[in-house]
Amino acid sequence: MRSRIVGIDPGLGRMGYGVVDADGTRLTAVAYGCFETPAAMPLPDRLLELYNRLSGVLTRYQPQVAAVEELFFYRNTTTAFAVGQARGVAVLAAVQAGLRVAEYTPLQVKQAVSGYGKADKHQVQEMVRLLLQLPQRPTPDDAADALAVAICHAHAAPLAEAVVRTLPPQSGRWP
Repeated sequence: MRSRIVGIDPGLGRMGYGVVDADGTRLTAVAYGCFETPAAMPLPDRLLELYNRLSGVLTRYQPQVAAVEELFFYRNTTTAFAVGQARGVAVLAAVQAGLRVAEYTPLQVKQAVSGYGKADKHQVQEMVRLLLQLPQRPTPDDAADALAVAICHAHAAPLAEAVVRTLPPQSGRWP
């Protein structure tokens, strides 16, 4: 069964997106890129810019589901709060577009794409290139990460859907 997935690598300065079509085990990159907001721009304006740009991608490519990377920070709480706000904007845009939202940790994404939960960025980018049959590694890193999140969901979705069919109905989150 064919589905279109948008993967999102949330960030305030740079938010990556990747749109992937999944048809069984065949994966095809539809579009990918990165939105950037200048550090000098006030925070509310940056969040609005991210929301508007992501909403445009969702309108243009019409995915059925959004896969968003969960945050993992252990050093800078100020950065974590700002990225968390950007992540909230991404989830809001997806839900307002009528999409289910799946969330994956960086470890889950690396495991799904490379088979190794501690793979480095270059290993993940190369596997994204191979799985999507791209002529070169996708850039920038944020776009490659977003494609990896979409691939992770493509691999996880069949099992998650089977589990969902056995549970009582829930709204919003995947599963």
